[in-house]
Amino acid sequence: MNLFAEAIAWMLAPSQWTGSYALPVLLGQHLVLTAISVLIAAVIALPIGWLIGHTGRGREIAVAVSGAARAIPAFGLMVLLVLLLGVLRVPQAAVVTFVLLAIPSLLAGAYTGLEAIDRRVIDAAKAMGMTGWQVFWKVEVPLGLPLLVGGIRSALLQVIATVTIAAYVNLGGLGYPIIQGIPLRRFDQVLAGAIIVAVLALIVDLLLAAAQHAAVPAGLRTGRQAGRRSRASVRPAAVTPAAA
Repeated sequence: MNLFAEAIAWMLAPSQWTGSYALPVLLGQHLVLTAISVLIAAVIALPIGWLIGHTGRGREIAVAVSGAARAIPAFGLMVLLVLLLGVLRVPQAAVVTFVLLAIPSLLAGAYTGLEAIDRRVIDAAKAMGMTGWQVFWKVEVPLGLPLLVGGIRSALLQVIATVTIAAYVNLGGLGYPIIQGIPLRRFDQVLAGAIIVAVLALIVDLLLAAAQHAAVPAGLRTGRQAGRRSRASVRPAAVTPAAA
């Protein structure tokens, strides 16, 4: 309990809010690395995932590649890329590592969102005279958006947690207090850094959970609520004793 209080005191100390390693500066670096990595990963993964979901081909390859990418240790990969690219390209090595970490979740969210759509909806859209592009953009993408947002949510949380290792190669971020505090045996500083990363991840998760709920089309939300109300009204009737 004392260590937790010391960690809070370390975070609130005026010295942690000024200078080149101030907490706001480290937070900004952390968010920039995360945003750049996830955006690059989205540019790569979303078109491929949508193509797989739209055509129904290549899913097995995507699953195999995603599984292999998830099995790669991020820290080891970043160190390897730094050695291969050279110390002058450390930022590029770190971003490539985080991009590879984000791709599997984004890819899965993109193609599972389209695969989960009832094929009768697709057939009805085609029967109305929609072209393949119209079916994709006006039907498949909106209906697949909740699962896609779920993939973005998962990717962001993974990258936010992993960007802490960027401090090992002097790229800053919220991992800096942790990396600096371990050899100094400043466990209050280490705990403070871990708390800040956890709070950031929690805030992002709550925001994207709300976005995922909002991404469900209004018609589907209304239908689900009506279905729940219908089941709730039927259930008591089923257990009511028959009149004598």
